[in-house]
Amino acid sequence: MKKYAFYIIAGFIVLAALSRVLPHAYNFTPVGAIALFGAAYFSRKMWAFIIPIAALWLSDLFLNNFVYSQFYEGFTLLTPGFIYIYGAFALIVILGIKLFDKITFPRVIGGALGAAVIFFVISNFGVWLTSPLYPLTMEGLIMCYTAAIPFFHYTIAGNLVYCAALFGGFEYLKFKVPSIAAVQV
Repeated sequence: MKKYAFYIIAGFIVLAALSRVLPHAYNFTPVGAIALFGAAYFSRKMWAFIIPIAALWLSDLFLNNFVYSQFYEGFTLLTPGFIYIYGAFALIVILGIKLFDKITFPRVIGGALGAAVIFFVISNFGVWLTSPLYPLTMEGLIMCYTAAIPFFHYTIAGNLVYCAALFGGFEYLKFKVPSIAAVQV
């Protein structure tokens, strides 16, 4: 059963990552929820990093080279600014590891909100550092964060909806199949 539980958790993550190809509002994605979910349910924490990051990278690979290919010159392996995006993602996994020694509704909500803040702060800091749109001054940094505010509520909403789907779906599955609940993966 241990092997199956691992694949079920990984499958939830892959399905959520695949949902990124569906039409959605900017920043309404499963990214934060995937990181939190992996951190909560993989007892071997290396999998909490590896599986969600691999799922994110594979979905980025598809999106960048097929859906958004007009924005790139040729095939691209990494999203521009990936160091900030994946760095924020890794910090969200760490948040989840620290937060989910016990999985409760308030912790899932807090994790979803915390993940949104981490992603907002880190990814937009990366935009400020690498984009010619903003001067590398305090005023430029404030301009960058201000320009990102209209998208922040979508990040929060995406985290909350996808956390509800992932955590709720897995907890329901554990209820229906109790042998899964007893397994540490």
